Amino acid sequence: MQNSSVPSEPTVVAKDIEGNEFVVPVSKLCWRPSAYGIVVKDGALLTPIHFGKHNLPGGGMEFGEMPEAAVIREVKEETGIEVKNPRLAAVRTTFFKLPFVDDEVVQSLLLFYVCDFAGGEFSKENFDEDEQKYAEMAEWLPLEKVDGTPFAGSFDWRPIVTEAIRAKS
Repeated sequence: MQNSSVPSEPTVVAKDIEGNEFVVPVSKLCWRPSAYGIVVKDGALLTPIHFGKHNLPGGGMEFGEMPEAAVIREVKEETGIEVKNPRLAAVRTTFFKLPFVDDEVVQSLLLFYVCDFAGGEFSKENFDEDEQKYAEMAEWLPLEKVDGTPFAGSFDWRPIVTEAIRAKS
């Protein structure tokens, strides 16, 4: 008898916000380019609080939006802080199960930008509907606490921040 097995579809392992892992068929992935800001002022890193943990301000790019414009917009939306002069520091990719969306898993292209502080005050005014469920007021996290601070997200951005700060010095 001949083995007529059909080759299985390629899969990836995705994580959710809690770090749980899911095996996902590649055909079920959506593409999500995103931009994140590394903003340092007076020895502290700008961090929005998501799901009770520190994160970098940032998120998905909109169609037709340049990455540098996306990071400026996202920082303002998530923190109220205005930034300028974004400079690409790192690029990574990850597979992520989005919160609040049933069965949506994305392959994220994560673009990390070092940005200059330009002004503004902390605000939750521009939170979208989902952010209103999980986001709290942003804060300045002292740089010496970055490495030991629990982080939000499926990707540990802390080493990228450390390297970007070292390169800037």
